[in-house]
Amino acid sequence: MIKGKKIVLGVSGGIAAYKAAALTSKLVQAGAEVKVIMTDSAQNFIAPTTFQALSRQPVYTDTFDEQDATQIQHIDVADWADLFLLAPATANMIGKLANGLADDMLSTTLLATEAPVYIAPAMNVHMYSHPAVMNNMKQLDAWGFRFIEPGEGYLACGYVGKGRLEEPETIVQVLEDQFQKTLLLKGKKVLITAGPTREKIDPVRYFTNPSTGKMGFALARQAEQMGADVTLIAGPVNLDTPQRVKRIDVTTAEEMYEQVMHHYPDQDVVIKSAAVADYRPKLTYDHKMKKSPGEYAVEMERTKDILLELGERKESQYLIGFAAETQDVEHYGRQKLEKKNLDAVVINNVSDEGAGFGHDTNASILLMKSGQKEVFSLMSKDDLAVKILETAAKDLKGDAL
Repeated sequence: MIKGKKIVLGVSGGIAAYKAAALTSKLVQAGAEVKVIMTDSAQNFIAPTTFQALSRQPVYTDTFDEQDATQIQHIDVADWADLFLLAPATANMIGKLANGLADDMLSTTLLATEAPVYIAPAMNVHMYSHPAVMNNMKQLDAWGFRFIEPGEGYLACGYVGKGRLEEPETIVQVLEDQFQKTLLLKGKKVLITAGPTREKIDPVRYFTNPSTGKMGFALARQAEQMGADVTLIAGPVNLDTPQRVKRIDVTTAEEMYEQVMHHYPDQDVVIKSAAVADYRPKLTYDHKMKKSPGEYAVEMERTKDILLELGERKESQYLIGFAAETQDVEHYGRQKLEKKNLDAVVINNVSDEGAGFGHDTNASILLMKSGQKEVFSLMSKDDLAVKILETAAKDLKGDAL
């Protein structure tokens, strides 16, 4: 899968830079075209000529050393890449990328590229676990950058722990797997809804629910990495848009209904993970209601059942719904699967610890129209998103699980 791919390898300054030479060699042997960018610090550990000999390509070390006067070097390299690999990634380079800093050839090219970026950290165990470094990696992960976790073992500083650059063979295998993964939904249009809706009473009060949108955003992020053209319709959430995902923001159930129905006809896969309000206030007020003695009752009316209408209008679309339950979860999930003409339903018991709204983890039961059932134990929402999408992709192709 790597054969013929254009890979930019960014080498930053750490003792693990010597492993980047072996990594370059293995990538070239696998048939990739490799261009290497080195920081000044990296050149203290290994010479550019080593990478030039192994890659049979020029090595880039200086933003202003333009090798071709007809092009802007860092933009040309950024556009050339099918994939960008940062290995080793030091704490300093991770910090630069997370904060949008660009003061050398590597950091400027990283900011300019639209290719998927893989980051293989390598540093002292205490540096790796420092809150600043962890926050920077968390931010990059939320933006859609992909990490190849460091291994554990004896480090050059003398400590034993996590921080050692993953072995070149493992990194190449990760990239091979990723290129294979991008074929799962390649060319498919995927529509995903995420987050809550807000139904206004007056300018300062509204009805809503605890959904944070994390599951839907994880699905959007992973679908894009599987090669899909992703449209994400999001209620009011505080989350960064995944890379290369088209995001449409809505507030109310009616706005979500209109956007979903507008985009539905030309989609291949639709995943409705948003927690849309079932009811809204029948009357709303343009001005803030003042407190008054006694009780106050709000008369509610039903909102449109988006998923039910999607099932009724379904032609060739593969439709996945979500069911947030607290009891008899499989029974109610199966009812939803059948009543709303779904191809699959993901059932969450939101009363389980670590699952449901607001958590970074989730546990689910996946029921399919074909009769198949998958039980997923507690895992990260991104890992669960991969499981759901892989299952859908196989079902679309008619492959057995």
